[in-house]
Amino acid sequence: MNIWLNFLIDSLAFGTTFMYGSTGEILTEKAGHLNLGIPGVMCMGGAGGVLILNLIGKSGLPGFLIVILGILGSIALSMLMGLIYSFLTVTMRANQNVTGLALTTFGVGLMKVIMSKMDPTVYLVGPKALYRWPFAGRTDALQYLGVLFFLGIFIAIFSSFVLYRTKIGLHLRAVGENPGTADAVGINVTWYKYAATCIGSGIAGLGGFYYIIDYMASQEAYLSLEAFGWLSIALVIFALWRPHMTIIGSTVFGFLFSCSSFIANIEGITVTMAAKPLLKMLPYVVTILVLVVTSMRNKRENQPPQHLGLPYFREER
Repeated sequence: MNIWLNFLIDSLAFGTTFMYGSTGEILTEKAGHLNLGIPGVMCMGGAGGVLILNLIGKSGLPGFLIVILGILGSIALSMLMGLIYSFLTVTMRANQNVTGLALTTFGVGLMKVIMSKMDPTVYLVGPKALYRWPFAGRTDALQYLGVLFFLGIFIAIFSSFVLYRTKIGLHLRAVGENPGTADAVGINVTWYKYAATCIGSGIAGLGGFYYIIDYMASQEAYLSLEAFGWLSIALVIFALWRPHMTIIGSTVFGFLFSCSSFIANIEGITVTMAAKPLLKMLPYVVTILVLVVTSMRNKRENQPPQHLGLPYFREER
């Protein structure tokens, strides 16, 4: 395969980690909640899937069942994180930023404890090929375009459809823009906030599971997962709060983030150790530029929900 095409496919596959995280965060933010706990949620999603695979890896279950159970384990643990966040910020009305940061610290720490006790010969060696179907036998970048990759594409597109083409999506966006008005017309604000945050967390958690089991397929992959959670939050701005745009944005982010490694492999080009961290800053620089441009255009549809990060007190409406 051509080196440039291989790199493009690799960027698309690598970006799937961000795509899951940012799609989940967009759903959460559409309900008016800024969840800075996404890095921790993604870490727990990865640990949850690995934990299930470690339990059933040698059980002799059919391959498709192992794939499904691993995905469900990832979703379950990350949704639990979303439920904790929802309880603290919606019911207890705790500060969203502080709660999110605490959730990240908790999730990253607990993931390291769980992963340190897992056996990679059980959760990784066999299941890896199952999750990389139908390109498990490839040695180029196509091997990463497996079950979780196509599931991520479907979730991003379906999430946009629900948000902008269904009554549920209209109600969710109304809750994020003006929960008082939404409450006044009979929309259950608390239910939508809980549902969006928990579902969004479940989706984000799959990004951590994909990175550990499929893209990296490495025992040490979990050690670098937290940083990609923060990048997923940045991608929300790049995607202009539209889930389907995360497909493009994640590819761009994957391309920019991998530039340092790719350029270093091009004959005749030398990348110093000092330059590599600078090249890895490119996704964040591009995000800042997009934020500046969208702010200058001042179009409402390109802005975050008006009630983002603010607690809702029904008594004040």
